[in-house]
Amino acid sequence: MTFEEIRALDEQYVMHSYARNQVAVDHGEGATVWDVNGREYIDFTAGIGVASLGYGDQGWLKVVTDQASKLCHISNVFYTEPYAKAAQKLCSRTGMANVMFGNSGAEANEAMIKLARKWSFDKYGKGRGTVITLHNSFHGRTITTLAATGQDKFHNYFFPFTEGFRYADANDIDSVEAVAGHDVCAIMLELVQGEGGVLPLDREFVSKVSGLCEKRDWLLLIDEVQTGIGRTGTLFAFQQYGIHPDAVSFAKGIAGGLPFGGVMANEKCRDVFSPGTHGTTFGGNPVAAAAACHVLDRLDDGFLAQVTEKGGYIRSQVESMGLACLGKTRGLGLMIGVEVRDGWTNRELAAKLIGSGLLVLTAGPGLRFLPPLVITKEEMDKGLAIIKETLS
Repeated sequence: MTFEEIRALDEQYVMHSYARNQVAVDHGEGATVWDVNGREYIDFTAGIGVASLGYGDQGWLKVVTDQASKLCHISNVFYTEPYAKAAQKLCSRTGMANVMFGNSGAEANEAMIKLARKWSFDKYGKGRGTVITLHNSFHGRTITTLAATGQDKFHNYFFPFTEGFRYADANDIDSVEAVAGHDVCAIMLELVQGEGGVLPLDREFVSKVSGLCEKRDWLLLIDEVQTGIGRTGTLFAFQQYGIHPDAVSFAKGIAGGLPFGGVMANEKCRDVFSPGTHGTTFGGNPVAAAAACHVLDRLDDGFLAQVTEKGGYIRSQVESMGLACLGKTRGLGLMIGVEVRDGWTNRELAAKLIGSGLLVLTAGPGLRFLPPLVITKEEMDKGLAIIKETLS
């Protein structure tokens, strides 16, 4: 189909909940994609951090094809091998106790909130279900995860929102203590605020929050939907912060492009969910779980060290360009935010870059780069050249 034909179908039959860029992507290889007209683009988005192994990866494709031909799905009232192996791999590499699988980041965060409230109910009874989150956070688009999100622009239209959330300022432990109360059961953090602008939390602040949770007997919940699965240079970002969370959510890159996510719990929380207290039809799907096993096997120490090196290279090259419209970079690993200076908007710059052959994202007031973790130096250099040529 032509681009015009695809766009016409979208216009007629698809709800307009996305402001799409005027590109219809057809296929890809590595960190390069081509549209339906055959035009090449370097991809600094990875499907918003999902295509961790890029496009056309033969190892990933074989694992997915083999499992799909064997068993594509079965109810969670039966055992299958792939989800059990994926759970073992996650726990052995994080020190967590067990896992519950779902489909998406929002669903994973919903499950983590439910886990915290049930843990508190089992121990303290009613009246202790409030979760503290941070201003500028983003935790999903369901009613509950929108309520957990600390950005006013998302708190509209869909009233009434789920109760039981209060918001504190990032990197300000006094602000956290100011909104605390006897009704709190947990605090939930993104260690790098993704949608808010790719803003890493200060390590000292995170350490103090962890200590406060221990003191108040709150659960420490870490939302790693965007930061997890190698994106920041370690399997999970919390492994760089010296903390031991009670629960960690994940999704996006874990299955390399298939819908998959979940929540890991520590030993204290491993038995919170009993049969019937939570569930999902597609969670632990055999094909997605097999893909997750393959991704986790690929993300060894050497691979993760390269993620850190690649992120440092992109950041140093962008900052050395001295472009009038761009400022400092920030982030961890291949989760990179770029400041957009006064006089320009991130949407304006993103549109120019996409028009020149580089797919990028926005976040907060800045640009956001989340390239496939397998991106090559040649692909990075092509993307960087487009930035320099287009924005000079």
